[in-house]
Amino acid sequence: MANPNLMSLEDALSHLLSEAPVVTRVETVGLADSLGRVLAENHYVPADVPPADNSAVDGYALRKQDLHQDQAIPVSARIPAGEAPNALAPGTAARIFTGSEIPEGADSVVMQERVEVTDAGIIVRAEVTEGQNIRRRGQDLTRGDLALVKGTQVRPHEMGLLASMGVARVAVLARLKVAILSTGDELVDPGTPLAPGQIYNSNRFTLIGLLTQAGCEVALCETLRDKREATRETLLRAAESSDLIITSGGVSVGEEDHVRAVLEESGSLSLWRMAIKPGKPVAFGAIGGTPVLGLPGNPGSVLVTFLVVGMPYIRKCQGRNHEDPAGERIPADFSVASTSMRREFVRARKEPRGSELVVTAFPNQSSGILSSACWANGLAVIPENTTVSPGDLLTYYSFAELVS
Repeated sequence: MANPNLMSLEDALSHLLSEAPVVTRVETVGLADSLGRVLAENHYVPADVPPADNSAVDGYALRKQDLHQDQAIPVSARIPAGEAPNALAPGTAARIFTGSEIPEGADSVVMQERVEVTDAGIIVRAEVTEGQNIRRRGQDLTRGDLALVKGTQVRPHEMGLLASMGVARVAVLARLKVAILSTGDELVDPGTPLAPGQIYNSNRFTLIGLLTQAGCEVALCETLRDKREATRETLLRAAESSDLIITSGGVSVGEEDHVRAVLEESGSLSLWRMAIKPGKPVAFGAIGGTPVLGLPGNPGSVLVTFLVVGMPYIRKCQGRNHEDPAGERIPADFSVASTSMRREFVRARKEPRGSELVVTAFPNQSSGILSSACWANGLAVIPENTTVSPGDLLTYYSFAELVS
């Protein structure tokens, strides 16, 4: 049974992704600075990689037909890596090293461990097959092939691949500029003594960490005071310098929750209240032409809604080619006796139980408890209108997968 007043997660994500504006600004960075950036163009292979046949081992390059049982083959050349070899003299072998170019006339490389060295030359003490231990030209990449597509997020592997093609500078999409606005007169910065009624602003730093991990640029960080006009002015100012505004708090139904009201009055509000737990009061709209994602104010809710709702939206805005997190199906090591009309994301972690892994939940799932997320390694999903018994299979997402 669904709650008709709440939007399902699937419908909310479909709406958000359809409204996500992809960053179009392009900048060029050195390859060493490209980690985590998103490629702004396709990369085609300019030349074969490797550019020539080369040896996969330290050993001896020879021609198989020159081998005769227990007869020594004279060594006529030494080929260090980085030097172009001369053609192999017939009936001889060449000392060769890993990565060295195969000389013309050789069709095999024998590992040095399979060779007996004598005054007369080498005696091969192993079976030899034509082509063994040779890495062929173009084995990794062939000239003209599409190596990396636009929208790929650069990992260390892509950095190495680009380097192997001789790429020194890379065109990438500009980082998504995000403004973080926290709401509440009770919020003070860490390092400031607390007065009665005050609390430290933890959401700001959770979001800074998540956005940095997601490859975004934090363009603005401010606290919104609980005044309607102050909220409106700050939102409009943030819209001028940001691609996205993320707020925490101010989107519920309280008299001091002004973010939702300002969006309705001075911008637009196209989503409010989702069927997830924690995180029902999630809002989405725009002001000054800039999208606004309004997250709840409780620390646990901020984390969950950012990972589950915010990250898919951000990935789309970043222009990234990214498959949805797949998760794992793991037996539960906890129980839930009562059902909910909302899909619940439980702060959890995987633990060994005998010969298998199980997913166990933090005992206190209150949306105000942030220590639960520090204990956890991910989120376990309890579907709507579902109870859980130990052994039931649940979908589990690691934090690393959700924010990747």
